[in-house]
Amino acid sequence: MTIHERLHQYSLLIRWHRPIGTLLILWPVLAALLIATNGHPPAKLIFIFVVGVFVMRAAGCIVNDIIDIQFDKHVARTQTRPLTAGTIKIWEAMLLLIILLLISLVLVLMLNIYSLVLACIGILLTVIYPFTKRFFSLPQGILGLVFNLGILMAFAASNNYISFTGWLLFFIAVIWTIAYDTMYAIGDREDDLKLGLNSSAIWFGKHDRLIIAFLQVVVLITLIILGLLINANSWYYASIFVVLLSFVYQQWMLIERKPDQCLAAFTNNHWSWFFIFFGVYLNFLH
Repeated sequence: MTIHERLHQYSLLIRWHRPIGTLLILWPVLAALLIATNGHPPAKLIFIFVVGVFVMRAAGCIVNDIIDIQFDKHVARTQTRPLTAGTIKIWEAMLLLIILLLISLVLVLMLNIYSLVLACIGILLTVIYPFTKRFFSLPQGILGLVFNLGILMAFAASNNYISFTGWLLFFIAVIWTIAYDTMYAIGDREDDLKLGLNSSAIWFGKHDRLIIAFLQVVVLITLIILGLLINANSWYYASIFVVLLSFVYQQWMLIERKPDQCLAAFTNNHWSWFFIFFGVYLNFLH
């Protein structure tokens, strides 16, 4: 295998070709930075958190693939992943993981002790998450914590404490993650049942779309409350309206529960979060 081919396999391992997971983490974190700093985040924090999101997302993918390698062999969607296909050895993946974690350590050491503690909790949850699919009915809840801990870190790094607004944004993001990852899990439901794995899609059963809709309503209501707390302008509330329309569109795509449509509904949430971030940005734009 040439160097170019090997680098390509590494890029597949960290999902460089599928940035949706990274973007779903990035937009909430950037929104958190804006709110925590009243619209004026220092360039240093923006750099640390943007790079940190990309690095930790990549690390999370490696951890997940190492732990789930035996299960991935039996799912068509994951059989071609580098570790499962054998194009990358586990020791190579571990070495890359260590490098990514060292980069993350350097970044977090540029922040305060509060952020360092939260980062350590995040790493622990990242390792725990893949195992929860084996015994916990709602692993998407743990994923919500993993994906959105950066929100709390943004507030901690900016103010050395986490305000009620920060916790509320974190709550919104966790609920939203459960909703959109359930869409993703619906497409994998049959494979997960065969392998004996748990997911919110399996737990919710025939009520999956109804529960997703309920979670989406909770997200919309709490986004409005967040807007009241930050004295948001009309641009912010306009972004919530766009999100409402996107949620309706997602529900429409989920009607037949086809895997490709479920994936499309899941992916659409990246744009939903982007509009919330953009609404927050316009709110603080003077």
